[in-house]
Amino acid sequence: MSEWKEVELGEVCDLLDCLHKTPKYSEEGYPMVRVTDVKNGYLDTSECLLVNEEVFTAFSKGYEPKVGDIVFTRVGSFGLSAIVKQEEEFCIGQNTTLLIPKTIDPFFIFYYLIGQDARFQIEGLAGGSTQPTISMASIRKIVIPFPPPEEQKAIAEVLSSLDDKIDLLHRQNQTLEQMAETLFRQWFVEEADDDWEFTSLENFVTCFNGVSYKSADLNPSDTAMITLKSFARDGGFRLDGFKEYTGKYKEQHIVNEGELVVAHTDITQDAALIGNPIMVIGRREYKKLLISMDLVKVVSNYDWLSNEFLYYQMKSRDFKQHCLGYSNGSTVLHLSKEAVPSYEFFLPPKELIADFTNQVKPLIEKSNKNIKHIRNLEEIRDTILPKLMAGEVRILNKIEQ
Repeated sequence: MSEWKEVELGEVCDLLDCLHKTPKYSEEGYPMVRVTDVKNGYLDTSECLLVNEEVFTAFSKGYEPKVGDIVFTRVGSFGLSAIVKQEEEFCIGQNTTLLIPKTIDPFFIFYYLIGQDARFQIEGLAGGSTQPTISMASIRKIVIPFPPPEEQKAIAEVLSSLDDKIDLLHRQNQTLEQMAETLFRQWFVEEADDDWEFTSLENFVTCFNGVSYKSADLNPSDTAMITLKSFARDGGFRLDGFKEYTGKYKEQHIVNEGELVVAHTDITQDAALIGNPIMVIGRREYKKLLISMDLVKVVSNYDWLSNEFLYYQMKSRDFKQHCLGYSNGSTVLHLSKEAVPSYEFFLPPKELIADFTNQVKPLIEKSNKNIKHIRNLEEIRDTILPKLMAGEVRILNKIEQ
């Protein structure tokens, strides 16, 4: 640790600021990265707004992002970082800046910036009354550890290897999900039979509301509530969304792994969660799981009508649109209690539902196993990151090689 130094970010990185004006977006063209495209340490350009060549040229300032450059957010959700992992053409939009590492390992500085020590600094440097903002001058003043280059590389390699495993598992889950959705669409949409009964869910399921709670009920416990935070934006289940709970509850509030739950409340601006289904995944530290008041448990009244079939039926665009039609509210959206039961659909034969269930159940089980593995890897990464950055844990075998 004696050979480690501390430097300011501006000493080891060039900073490319955005143009401080609102761009004109286009139907087609080049992606412009905004604050909303920086997500949990990675860059997601799949939903970027587009700009034409003239705007792109002006905002890019003649610079093409390289692997290892870091997009850094400055306004609103400020201080978020995402490293460029592959060559892709984009320009930075309002409220972002691009960090271009010069004399420091790009992945080392990236991992430091997403750690808690950097977060404390960044929050202390931010200003603004209406919207929190961190200035370019303040970004340059962020103090970072500066170990020898070989140790920077070794630390970055350890953390990157964990993230690579996490990325691989995420990609596996995307493939598994696509396989199941393709099978559902092929069997129950493209090859649907006109003779199938057109009916509503109220004839086949029972819905149970979640437990109403107070903040005083949220205490350390081996009983936990599933909440809106358990709903990932990509439709999956998040294992970090539980709230430990010590209050009262009824039998109807209890859920088990594999049961079906639907979001009945939504605070996102784009109604991204309301009406979304998830299948429950447990965590070993919780002996009992409940659903919060923002959720509804959907229970099939018949053994042959599986949760797997109902889950993919409810993941359809048709079900989402149906739920949006039954939602109300401005700041907070609420789903009518009639929404789920009133949904109408074509009911396939029992044998076809059974065949579908048998094929997708192993896919879901594999995906759930991956989700738990991802959680374990994230916990390992988040535990060792601050220790590595503080020099408390040294990777001597890698350094000496």
